[in-house]
Amino acid sequence: MIVALDAGNSRIKWAIHDGASWREHGNLPTEDAARLPEVARRWVGAGDLVACCVAGPVVEAAIEAAAAASGRRLRWLRSAASAHGIRNGYEPPERLGSDRWAAMIGARAKTQDACLVVCAGTATTVDWLDAAGNFRGGLILPGVRLMCAALARNTAQLPDAEGEYRKEPRNTMDAIVSGCLHAQAGAIERMFARVTGEGAALCLLTGGAAYRIAPCLEIPYRMEEMLVLDGLLGSGNRGQRTEDSNICGRKGAR
Repeated sequence: MIVALDAGNSRIKWAIHDGASWREHGNLPTEDAARLPEVARRWVGAGDLVACCVAGPVVEAAIEAAAAASGRRLRWLRSAASAHGIRNGYEPPERLGSDRWAAMIGARAKTQDACLVVCAGTATTVDWLDAAGNFRGGLILPGVRLMCAALARNTAQLPDAEGEYRKEPRNTMDAIVSGCLHAQAGAIERMFARVTGEGAALCLLTGGAAYRIAPCLEIPYRMEEMLVLDGLLGSGNRGQRTEDSNICGRKGAR
């Protein structure tokens, strides 16, 4: 068994894989990272812990404490120049966020065609992985909630919207939410237009806001709820030598 853990800016997600499937999973707010050792003690029967973290050194220390409290070996996923059939074109490669790297590892295991890997969380990242396994580049933009909150924070008349997506919005709440979702979908679709030049291509969507963005898209897509954790699992199970793998090195930024 293996525990995979993804520490993002808003939430820490974890799941236990029994060798055949994910058998249990959970999450907690990143601000409650100090509770991780308590959570880890309930991971009965699980083996190693493989993790990625983009939430900073305090959260990273909490993950290390959780591994120690549960008696598990901790392996960090770090972005690398190449690993798991992917060549990382980021400049420099180690600065690519480890969650984005994990998502691409997960995506590569699911399709050998060109794909767009979209992680929709606090920020939305849109990454292009070509059919040869080259990471060609990606976008970072504020997530849906951040976009809506920015309007509320920086304008005098617009509220913190809790509206719905509408094709023809006719009230302020729906107009704000629909506008922010159109912005997300537009960025994804513009990037996807480049990917389709390679022929067969697919957009893989993951993250807490993916379900809000998906209905707005007019491109082929597939929801992959566990994509980052799938990538962490794959990175921890392939048995590569340390110098050849990305379970080492310094943690990347976004």
